[in-house]
Amino acid sequence: MPELPEVETVRRGLLPAMEGRLIEKATVNRPDLRWPFPPDMAARLTGQRVQALRRRSKYILCDLSGGETLLIHLGMSGRMLVSGATIGGFHHDHPLPQKHDHVVLDMAGGARVTFNDARRFGAMDLIAAGEEERHPLLAALGPEPLGNLFDEAWLVARLAGRRTPIKAALLDQHLVAGLGNIYVCEVLYRARIAPDRLAGSLDAAQVAGLVPLIREVLSEAIEAGGSSLKDYRQADGELGYFQHNFRVYGREGQPCPTPGCTATIARMAQSGRSSFHCPLCQH
Repeated sequence: MPELPEVETVRRGLLPAMEGRLIEKATVNRPDLRWPFPPDMAARLTGQRVQALRRRSKYILCDLSGGETLLIHLGMSGRMLVSGATIGGFHHDHPLPQKHDHVVLDMAGGARVTFNDARRFGAMDLIAAGEEERHPLLAALGPEPLGNLFDEAWLVARLAGRRTPIKAALLDQHLVAGLGNIYVCEVLYRARIAPDRLAGSLDAAQVAGLVPLIREVLSEAIEAGGSSLKDYRQADGELGYFQHNFRVYGREGQPCPTPGCTATIARMAQSGRSSFHCPLCQH
């Protein structure tokens, strides 16, 4: 599933085609994805101007001129593809319709934004303006890891005494929004903390040190356009490249990149997810 950097990259890719532009025609080709679409979604989107494109955790929020906000969740394989506009220095003509093109937004100026989702685990919803934080998918989310509300004091207080592995704690969306398996593995490697270590066993300095590392890893990934694993593509159809910078994720059996370390990267299973780590550097 796309994590925060991938969703932020898609949001930025959509900006020139959508923000400030009118949705001249919305086409909805099926009644649902993971959940049913809101009633009359095509009619409610048609004629609306996109006033702003925001991101909350792993969700894209499109504020519309008519007083509603379109929530978009990419799910496992969802893609927002732009055609008929110049994105990233390249012009992409409109492709032929594809089997899994579920929602199509024809924008003023000739751009087309297509939500394609082969597995149909994505979602779209319409929310009354100002009610986003009460939506069931957003209400319980913690602070944004790149925002001002997420800081050392917050994390130290929330992890104090927790008998949960630090990997699981950082994946808890109530604690911090948007972190996923890939980037938590990379953060813990840089912090030299084993993924199965209990969160409450870390001292305040170790916990505080996670905050700048989380921001560093996420910022580097956004700059690289995210990580392309399986289905993920940017809005212009291009791949992300941060996977080439992975230090531990997916590198089981390969040498640890820490200079002088003689260990190889290991993998352990935690709550159904793979945790990649160096058994010597991380403890």
